Amino acid sequence: MAIKAILFDMDGVLIDAKDWHYEALNRALELFGMPISRADHLTTFDGLPTRKKLEMLSLERGLPKDLHDFINEMKQQYTMDIIHARCNPRFTHEYALSSLKHAGYFMAVCSNSVRDTVETMMRKANLMQYLDLLVSNEDVSKGKPDPEMYTKAINFLNLKPEECLVVEDNENGIRAARASGAHLLVVRTVDDTNFNNIQRRIAEIDSVV
Repeated sequence: MAIKAILFDMDGVLIDAKDWHYEALNRALELFGMPISRADHLTTFDGLPTRKKLEMLSLERGLPKDLHDFINEMKQQYTMDIIHARCNPRFTHEYALSSLKHAGYFMAVCSNSVRDTVETMMRKANLMQYLDLLVSNEDVSKGKPDPEMYTKAINFLNLKPEECLVVEDNENGIRAARASGAHLLVVRTVDDTNFNNIQRRIAEIDSVV
């Protein structure tokens, strides 16, 4: 069964924003003397929704739960400030998505970020015009590593999991993609998200089908 849709994670796949989220959350947490180390970010928190990170900090370090809303609000504002300063189009990604669109593939972004962040990043990166669907953590009851986000996108596009290719970069997203039943392309950096790598992975899948 041929691939008909490509579902992209956003941070670390289409936008080099992992450090942005880390910086923004830490800026908010530092107000209360509870920053996250870079090692903890990479090994434990990477790819999780902010609210999930805050829940974990409450369990592990005693962060008061009544601060969650304020810290989350501050983090989102700091993230927006960084996006407007640093988020720019990348030719590699514009070429990849425009070529895939021209070839007839459906495309979606499925991100553990809030919807406003996803929409703003996609507009600033000049990729919104190629996408058929955006799924944020506000559109599901459970974020990644739960597969709900990918399952929702697959159902919306009226496709079967085996007709979809998910592009992911971190362990929580990889677990979500695999649990959804879709095919998977793992990238190490945003530079690996390019037309040749996606085309090669689709060819591999189609050759086995």
